[in-house]
Amino acid sequence: MREYEFTLKCRLPKQETDPEMYLAALAASDCDDALVGVGLNGRIALDFARIAPSAIEAVSSALENVHDAIPGATLIEATPDYVGLTDIAELLGFSRQYMRKLVERAGNEFPEPVHEGKPTLWHLTEVLDWFELKENREIDPAMFEVSRLNMQLNLFKAFAKASAFRQDGFRFRAEAPSKSLQRMFELSRIGRRQHDRGRQ
Repeated sequence: MREYEFTLKCRLPKQETDPEMYLAALAASDCDDALVGVGLNGRIALDFARIAPSAIEAVSSALENVHDAIPGATLIEATPDYVGLTDIAELLGFSRQYMRKLVERAGNEFPEPVHEGKPTLWHLTEVLDWFELKENREIDPAMFEVSRLNMQLNLFKAFAKASAFRQDGFRFRAEAPSKSLQRMFELSRIGRRQHDRGRQ
């Protein structure tokens, strides 16, 4: 058993909903191992520190608990996953300046970013893998495991959205390894279709 730290950022069923109304339901749905952020109406973020046999069991059970407490909630993003230089430096105990020099020195050997610009973003799991293989740095297994799962989860979510479109010759197929993750996929597809109908 390990403790996995991760955040689930979710969209509530209705934009005007005050997220504080769900606090009691979340506590009753085994989300008492999460700090709940309620900054914006229509959004909620849960910072979990969950003990489980694996990252997928930790995140899947957390998603299931959130869905039980807030029917119709959909996942916006699971973190840690997308990171900039500052995020990487903080996670690994470096200064941002050192991290920048390291990336410049590595050149094309450093993982390819998912977005290049201001800020440039990477998938954390690819960065951790590079540090372990190229810099011989010991990486916390729980951090590595949950970052890898979150990358897959966020990409899965993107595939779920893309699969709602049947045009331009592209076909996407997303399959999840658990019922809670597959339900998120179905909700994303339904939400996309409803959004498209609303625009017509």
